[in-house]
Amino acid sequence: MASSNDAGGAQEAPKQKKQVLLNAFVMTTPGHLSPGLWRHPRNRTDEYNKLGFWTSLARLLDDGGFHAMFIADTLGPYDVYRGPANADPALAAGAQFPVHDPLYTVPAMAAATRNLVFGVTASTTYDPPYALARRFSTVDHLANGRVAWNIVTSYLESAARNFGLETQIEHDERYRIADEYMDVVYKLWEGSWRDDAVVRNRETGQFAVAGRVRPINHKGKYFQVPGPHIAEPSPQRTPFLFQAGTSKAGTDFGAKHAEAVFMGGQLPELVRQSVDALRQTAQERWGRDPRSIKVFTGVCVIVDETDEKARAKYRELLSYGDREGALALFGGWTGQDLSPFDDDEDLVLADRPAIRSILHRWSTTVPGSEGLKWTKSRVAEFLSVGGMMPKIIGSPKTVVDELERWVEEADVDGFNLAHAVNPGSFEDIIEFVIPELRRRGLFRTGVEREGATAREVFFGQPHLLADHPGYQFKWHVDA
Repeated sequence: MASSNDAGGAQEAPKQKKQVLLNAFVMTTPGHLSPGLWRHPRNRTDEYNKLGFWTSLARLLDDGGFHAMFIADTLGPYDVYRGPANADPALAAGAQFPVHDPLYTVPAMAAATRNLVFGVTASTTYDPPYALARRFSTVDHLANGRVAWNIVTSYLESAARNFGLETQIEHDERYRIADEYMDVVYKLWEGSWRDDAVVRNRETGQFAVAGRVRPINHKGKYFQVPGPHIAEPSPQRTPFLFQAGTSKAGTDFGAKHAEAVFMGGQLPELVRQSVDALRQTAQERWGRDPRSIKVFTGVCVIVDETDEKARAKYRELLSYGDREGALALFGGWTGQDLSPFDDDEDLVLADRPAIRSILHRWSTTVPGSEGLKWTKSRVAEFLSVGGMMPKIIGSPKTVVDELERWVEEADVDGFNLAHAVNPGSFEDIIEFVIPELRRRGLFRTGVEREGATAREVFFGQPHLLADHPGYQFKWHVDA
C-alpha cells in the first residue's frame, strides 16, 4: 500500500538538492586577489613561474574533488593609481604584475591529473580568431578535452596602448567585434572538418580524406578568414565556453554564447537580478534553455575548525596585506586613482561621481559596513584578502550555510573560490568545506566518468548543445 500524508494524499518526493560546482580561481602571477600575501609563510605564489608549482596545485585540486581551475589573465599592468601610466605600486606588490600567459601550463597540468577542467582566459580584442582557434584546439587535444575558454574583450588602457592603440575600443563595439569573432571560431571548430575526415590509414598511407576538409570563407565587417582550420577537430571541437560580464552588452553576449557565466556581487539577492536577466535573455532572445548556462559567483572563503579560529586566521592574513598593491588593484579595476585623497577622507562623499558611486554601493552592500567610513585604508583592507569578492569567514558549518544560502537565493550553480594563500586556502577548503558539502548532499562524492571532457563534466556530452548558436555551424553530413 502506498504511504500517504495526514491529509490522505500521496507524499511528495523530497526535492533533489542542487549539486554545487567548485572552481579554484587563480592567476599566473605572484598576487592575484590578495596583494602582499605572496610573502605569507604559508604561501608560494612567488613560484608562479615554476611548472612544479602548477602541477602540484592541479593534483591537489583534482584529488580534492574540485571541478575546474579557472585561470584569470590581464594583458596590461594596473597603472592608474599614482598615475598616469605608473605601474610601480602594482609591480612592487606583485599585484597582477608580472603575469604569464595562462595557456602554456595547461598541458603539463592535464598530464598530471585525471579529471580537473582548465578554464583559460583569452581576449577577442587582441588575439586573431584563426590563431586562437588553433591554440585552443591544440591544448584541447593535449588535455583530452578538459579545456574551457573564458571569453573576455579586455578592459585596460595599458593593454590597448601595448597593442598599438591610442585608447581602448569603445565598450559595446568590443562586444560587436566579439560576436563576429565567435562566428569565425565556430566555423573553424565546428564546420571546417567532417567527423570522418581523419582516417589515419597506415596501409594506404592516407592520413585525411580530401573533400572532408573545407575552407570557411568568412568575410565580415571585422574579419576575413578563408580557412580551413589548420588543426584537426579536438575532443570537444569547441572548448567549453565561460564568460564574465554584467553590462547590457556583456549580458547579451553571455546569454548567446556562454555555457557558463561568472558573475560578481556582494549580496545574493542582487546577484539574483543579474542571473534572472541572463537566463531570461538566453531564452527569449536566443531561444536557449535558460538552464543550459551554468552560473558561478566569486567568493573568498576563510575557514577553520571554529568561527573564532577562522576570524583569527583572517586577521593574521590581513597583517600581510599590501596597502599600495590593494589601491593599485582598485585603480585597475575601476579606472579611478585614489592617491589625491586624504587618508581619513570619506570617499562616499568624494567629489568624483565615479568613486562616490562605487563606494556608496559598497557601503550599502558589503556586510559589516554599516556606520563605517570608506577611507583609503578601509578600501585597502577590504581588497587585501580576496579582492572585491565577498568574504565568508567561519567554521565549516558557517561557511556551508552561507554557500547554501547563495545557491538558493542567487540561483547560482557554483563558485569561483579565490585563495588568500596558495598553498593554504584550497587545502582548507578540501579539509573543511567539501566534507560538509558532501554531508549535506550538496557535492559529488566522486566523478561520474574518469577523464570526462569539460563539457561532459558540466552537461554530460562532449559537444555543443543543439540550442547553442555555435551548433548551427557544425558540418552535418546527410545520411
